Amino acid sequence: MKIQEKMKKPVMEAKYLNVENTDRYRPIIRLFYLKYEKLKYWMYQEEVFEELKEDLYFQEYTMEQCQQDLAALASWGNLITIQDTRKAATIEEFKNKKFRYQLSETAVEIERMVIRIENLFIEGSSLEPTLLERLRINLEKLDEMVSKDGEKLYGWWNDLNNDFIRLNQNYQDYMRELNSIRAEEMMKTKEFLVFKDRLIEYLRSFVKSLQINVTTIEQKLRNVDLKSVKDILEKVTAYELSIPRMEVEIDEQMIYDKVKGRWGSIYEWFAGKDGMESEAGKVFDTTNEIIRKITRYATRISEMSNQGSNRREEYKKLAEIFGKCRDINEAHRLSAVVFGIEKPLHLKGNLKRNTDSINSGVYEEDAHIVTVIPRVRNYREKAKRSGIIDRSKEKEAMRIAMIQRLKEEQKLLKSYIHDGRLEFAKLPVIEPHVRDMFLLWLSKALERKDYCAKTEDGQIYYIEQGNVEEYCVLKCTDGEFQMPAYTMVFEEGEER
Repeated sequence: MKIQEKMKKPVMEAKYLNVENTDRYRPIIRLFYLKYEKLKYWMYQEEVFEELKEDLYFQEYTMEQCQQDLAALASWGNLITIQDTRKAATIEEFKNKKFRYQLSETAVEIERMVIRIENLFIEGSSLEPTLLERLRINLEKLDEMVSKDGEKLYGWWNDLNNDFIRLNQNYQDYMRELNSIRAEEMMKTKEFLVFKDRLIEYLRSFVKSLQINVTTIEQKLRNVDLKSVKDILEKVTAYELSIPRMEVEIDEQMIYDKVKGRWGSIYEWFAGKDGMESEAGKVFDTTNEIIRKITRYATRISEMSNQGSNRREEYKKLAEIFGKCRDINEAHRLSAVVFGIEKPLHLKGNLKRNTDSINSGVYEEDAHIVTVIPRVRNYREKAKRSGIIDRSKEKEAMRIAMIQRLKEEQKLLKSYIHDGRLEFAKLPVIEPHVRDMFLLWLSKALERKDYCAKTEDGQIYYIEQGNVEEYCVLKCTDGEFQMPAYTMVFEEGEER
């Protein structure tokens, strides 16, 4: 989006809508607008004053206030003033500057907008299938319009754009009303059933017209000659430039961009752009969704209104049938027919059965109790209180077993130490857990500066040579690996 200089400036002509004394400014502008509609463009101050005094609200209104209000509106650009010198008989009358006032073009458009806003909820909106037919007919004339003169071509172009704008705005307003909170609340009432069928028929007629006309329009737009379209846009621009306008700056490029943009909007609405879904397709889906929603609400209302009476008679009839059963088995079979087929209830879980027979019925099996937990966030199971259990015997047995296992491991490890020395190069094939213990001792000693450490049972050892350069192969039952030929020396006594 390109921000133009005009978009940055404040609209002073709309200031009268929300300032002090708005209750006087708005009636004055409305008076000028009503006279404008009757082709009376100029008014004197006295005429404005007399018209306002006819209303009870302006009974205390003075001529000085009227003059101040007209001057304020003229300063904001809402009124155009011109001095009337024809009736000046003396120099004093000429100096008093008796003005005539006219509504400016911008003020006319603003007041039109205000009137539309005031009647927004009164006029309402509608879906007009005839607009689609008129658009289709006008677009089918596109090829022959190339040879028409500027006046006929401009009239055709205005009709095409006006129909498209009305179709788009009316549809959006109507769908907004149907999707509003107020409409949804109304759809939930019984009164909605009275005109539900008329509303659905109205929407379906629009969908049908949309489906028929959009397909034809889309094919026409996709097969249109781009050169013909360009010639039409240039002729429309040229004719619009030829229309004489007073005090209005005309930019040829701006007018052409506006005309080209409107054609692009029509094309995208019916045929889509860059492979994306067209707006007409979205309108079709949205309308169908509205019809489905209306049908759902109507069905729900009907079910709710008839539920009580129908169910009461059904339950009464079922009770009579059950009362005529000869025994409990016949009642079970009747229950399976009435309740089991219509809406079966399946219970899943880890049920423990006494037999695997498929012929065993639910009444022959033992009952299974299921504890139901409340479905709330702050629910916690109650802690079960119990006394302190004496486990001293188990602990003592575990301690003795641990001591015995450590003694066996130490005995096995010491069998590889000869004369207080553990040489990795001279070790035989060892078990993985023995290798892991030796490597653990080695890593503990290498982490210290003096290469000295202590085993789990308190025996001190150190590495004889920390920077050994010779390598050896340590053989284990699960494989072999190469490592430096370290030698660990064990000694008795305290840690150094």
